[in-house]
Amino acid sequence: MTSDVQIVEVGPRDGLQAESTIVPADLKALLIEKLHQAKLSRIELGSFVSPRSVPQMASTSDVINHLKGLTAGRKIMSKGSVLVANQKGLDAALESGATHIAVFTAASDAFTLKNINGTIQESLDRFAPLMAQAKTTGISVRGYISCVIGCPYQGPTSPSQVVPVAEALLDLGCDEISLGDTIGVGTPAQVKQLLSALQSTLPLHQTAVHFHDTYGQALVNILTAIELGVKIIDSSIAGLGGCPYAPGSSGNVATEDVVYMLNGMGIETGIDVEKLLMASRFVRDELGLPIRSKAALALTALGH
Repeated sequence: MTSDVQIVEVGPRDGLQAESTIVPADLKALLIEKLHQAKLSRIELGSFVSPRSVPQMASTSDVINHLKGLTAGRKIMSKGSVLVANQKGLDAALESGATHIAVFTAASDAFTLKNINGTIQESLDRFAPLMAQAKTTGISVRGYISCVIGCPYQGPTSPSQVVPVAEALLDLGCDEISLGDTIGVGTPAQVKQLLSALQSTLPLHQTAVHFHDTYGQALVNILTAIELGVKIIDSSIAGLGGCPYAPGSSGNVATEDVVYMLNGMGIETGIDVEKLLMASRFVRDELGLPIRSKAALALTALGH
């Protein structure tokens, strides 16, 4: 088993985009600053997508401008990423000074049609010139694959559906691929089956896992992935998230819960738990949310 794990904090993008109340740019920037103070180095800063589709992300340029004004702004930007959907999004990302971008597709045509109005192949064709341009400018690219275990529209996803999508993203030049159980239906046996099918295609150092906790399986699925050698875990502060295109899906696994589990296993994350809890309290208080993280609930009761 690996002795170190890298956490990618997705709360400011994947988490907040599910909130119906628009969160001001300065508040998003303050949350990102608090996450950085908790020693989270890789943070999703936002996305450059159509504001009609995801109104919560319309202020991403303003968020980045706020971050640039912070003392730690340069460090945050050096590892922070933004998601882009098309050429306009890439242009905005480059103009903002982003050095890491992400693109997204799925292992289900039904999901991509609902999500980005195109098939899987059409999404890949759309990304090809963006990724080529990113590579010429030294931008690293992460590829998200949604619905790797189940789709809200097509049902169960076979690993044989995921493998060609991962291969295509690698061929296009993705530096890393995040495997998303978007509706949180996966179990450890399915995670093992998926990673086993991908092992000849997707090197472990380029593999991340992204679990939603709809059925309470996220932590055990993460543990399964770690035991198989995966070192990159996506999580969301305070369990923020959901999916507007996946009815009934709950939030991402809470960063607090992931860190508690990893610390208990002696796996190094470098994250400051007290400051992580401060960031969690901050966003919950600002949004009026209950405590979703089991670890946050318990540690708060103990006076942390």
